[in-house]
Amino acid sequence: MNDIRRSILWVVFGFSMVLIWDKWQIHNGQKPTFFPSAAVTAPAAGKPAAAAAADASVPAASSAVPATAAAGTAPAGAPAPAPAGQRVDASTDLFKLTFNTEGGSLIGATLLQHASKELGTAPIELLTQTPEHTYIAQTGLIGGAFHTHKTPMTLVPGATALAEGQNELQIRFESADVGGVKLAKTYTLQRGSYVIGVSHEVVNTGAAPVNPQLYVQLVRDGATGASETPFYSTFTGPAVYTSEQKYQKVEFKKIDENKIDIVKTSSDGYVAMVQHYFTSAWLLAEGTVRDNFVRKVDNNLYAVGAITALPAVAPGQSQKVDARLFVGPQDEHVLEATAPGLELVKDYGWLTILAKPLYMLLSMIHGFVGNWGWAIVLLVVLLKAAFYWLNASAYRSMAKMKAINPRIMEMRERLKSNPQAMQQEMMKIYREEKVNPLGGCFPILIQIPVFIALYWVLLSSVEMRNAPWIGWITDLSTLDPFYVLPAIMTVTTIVQTALNPLPPDPLQAKMMWMMPLMFSVMFFFFPAGLVLYWITNNVLTIAQQAFINHKMGVPLKITNPFELFKK
Repeated sequence: MNDIRRSILWVVFGFSMVLIWDKWQIHNGQKPTFFPSAAVTAPAAGKPAAAAAADASVPAASSAVPATAAAGTAPAGAPAPAPAGQRVDASTDLFKLTFNTEGGSLIGATLLQHASKELGTAPIELLTQTPEHTYIAQTGLIGGAFHTHKTPMTLVPGATALAEGQNELQIRFESADVGGVKLAKTYTLQRGSYVIGVSHEVVNTGAAPVNPQLYVQLVRDGATGASETPFYSTFTGPAVYTSEQKYQKVEFKKIDENKIDIVKTSSDGYVAMVQHYFTSAWLLAEGTVRDNFVRKVDNNLYAVGAITALPAVAPGQSQKVDARLFVGPQDEHVLEATAPGLELVKDYGWLTILAKPLYMLLSMIHGFVGNWGWAIVLLVVLLKAAFYWLNASAYRSMAKMKAINPRIMEMRERLKSNPQAMQQEMMKIYREEKVNPLGGCFPILIQIPVFIALYWVLLSSVEMRNAPWIGWITDLSTLDPFYVLPAIMTVTTIVQTALNPLPPDPLQAKMMWMMPLMFSVMFFFFPAGLVLYWITNNVLTIAQQAFINHKMGVPLKITNPFELFKK
């Protein structure tokens, strides 16, 4: 039994070291050594992120999307080279937006309700186009010499700011006649909504039918520094959702290696660019057949999008296709109301089935208390109450082990020269006292998935961002500025370890003290909300363990680690 326990402890210890080293690599801006799935991809030194390239930025026409009628003669010639576009600013209660008359593209989106971590109280710029960073939304027509996001367009005069008492604002761009085709692009902004309606109206002014294809895409550089989370990484990159394969993430590294595995053709879903707390997504109407794509546009520049065929446009006629663009925070309730499956951009991984109910419960508690910090505390209290009898079983087993520990230590000292007799005698004591040495482990193992799921809920929830708790904790998503909570966490960890029965083997006993202390170091790099969750869990565990020890008549003896390491 000793050998088994020793092996288990060494495995846990070794895996812990692997995790700590991996996270330390990420913390220092290096690539993860063992778990590269969320590797940091930064722009090459001295090379700013490229703006949208002229040719490569336009996707190729799709053969997978069926045309609705026989293709007519494509307009002769190609659009003339576009002059430099002009920037057009617009604003609502939630957005400050920047459009470019070159293609009528959305090249800037500032979220007025969410502060930037880098700029203090200044709102975060989610979409932007600068020499340092590119993240933009583009649309256009392909399948002929049509209007792309490189084609000059003209802003139709009108209001560019949502006035007081106004619920809707429209920004309209129109193109010149190119080969007998005109394109009008209208953005519809609504008060209180992160969803932007984007209408494309194609007018055939020529003498032959045309069959253009509409593309929508999000273009972003490969910088993944926006996770805002030290010591651990979150996913940044393209994602595609379909009812067939559900949510599919694509790492920038996979795009570079041309290892892209997504559903190419679908009639539902969305394409998105995801980062920690925020996302953007193109949404076409349900039932619209589209060809999804993820591709590399240029050096350190990537695109995710969809292509759909418009109905044939006869001479003198027009066709209109509507799309929606979501640009905003990963608020689960908002995402669920926007489109099926969009809430999955808030990625809980394989523990989604547990994480979603926990998030709902956390939200309900917040609705009553109005403070996310206290909501975390109360949620942990409820979870500990739900697992009370399971924990009680584990702590009773630990109490029995602690009660017979002096007898075990005496026996080990007496039989230290005869390992076989020592093992036999130890098993005899366990049988006589009806003690299962692993009885305290199994109840705890059952709960681990629940608490890991809660960990990801707290890590992924944008509600924690800039959410205050008490006093000096003004943002639960960032580090405790004075490291008070990590220090308390370390103390509670030490107390909890001291209450547990020590393994008879001195090496195992030392490891039992070393591992919690090493894990405590990690909490100095964790956001305050996560540390608060663990502190609450530890305090309740200590209280329950002390109560059960007292109830069973086991003296509350705290192990002195200094005496242990002197031996």
